[in-house]
Amino acid sequence: MDELKIFSGNAHPALARATCEYLNVPLGSARIFKFSNENIFVQILENVRERDVFIIQPLASPVNENLVELLIMLDAFKRASAGRITAVVPYYAYGRTDKKDQPRVPITARLIADLLTVAGANRLLTVDLHAGQIQGFFNIPVDELTALYLLVNYFRNKQLQDLVVVATDIGITKRARDMAERLKAPLAIIAKRRIDNSGKSEAITLIGDVKGMRALTIDDEIDTGGSLNNAVSLLIDNGAVEVSACCTHAVFSGPAIKNLAANTATEIVVTDTLPLGPEKRLPKITSLSLAPLIGEAIRRIHKGTSVGALFE
Repeated sequence: MDELKIFSGNAHPALARATCEYLNVPLGSARIFKFSNENIFVQILENVRERDVFIIQPLASPVNENLVELLIMLDAFKRASAGRITAVVPYYAYGRTDKKDQPRVPITARLIADLLTVAGANRLLTVDLHAGQIQGFFNIPVDELTALYLLVNYFRNKQLQDLVVVATDIGITKRARDMAERLKAPLAIIAKRRIDNSGKSEAITLIGDVKGMRALTIDDEIDTGGSLNNAVSLLIDNGAVEVSACCTHAVFSGPAIKNLAANTATEIVVTDTLPLGPEKRLPKITSLSLAPLIGEAIRRIHKGTSVGALFE
């Protein structure tokens, strides 16, 4: 495994190219396309026998198509006798379905873990899982990176006065607390509840004081933007003079852009774990690149040095 090889599916080739540029290695060559019957075809166009292979493929929209594409790529590399195959999945879809919280429902996050492993992944590299226990769904090593430090540095450089960090849900409280500590800001928490399986939610109450302060909300992802709109309204109603938002994964599905354009947040900061096409951009949306972080993690995995040391 003395030679590093990086390949990309069709989900986010721009991130793969940026990662290769950071590492100063060429992007691997492969043919990946759909036949007219929608069957996916993969052919690796270079020798990967006993090589250390990394496949960069976030589970972006269309999620199920990109998932199957990744599974087929894993199988192709396994059958081509790659020495080790690491699935680099910056955004792990189905992460919300991580437990049985209703009768007769699946644990899809575990199913995806089984599929990736059976298809041929020897290791997973991902970013900010929705729930930490997803790591335990795998019987292979999992390296979970975090965008927290990148986001902290961005807002630290802005030197915002009277800042308060706001967790948009109870589940994100630990990450919000870590951000608040690094920004030397107080913490507030929004308690919300899901209305039904449609993904809609409502903000119930605000724990903490935001009156006269600049609020910075943090979440792992922004999907339709409905929860963020509710949070912004709640914070303004409770006296916040300004609201900014940040998250790792810019899912931006359905009416997201319409919702984000309608709220009064001054800035929404995201990362490029998912592609952000022109139809998903607004003047107030700022995207930060995770290619250097992912590239450095790949370098360390390849060389057998500590990935955790990146965050010490």
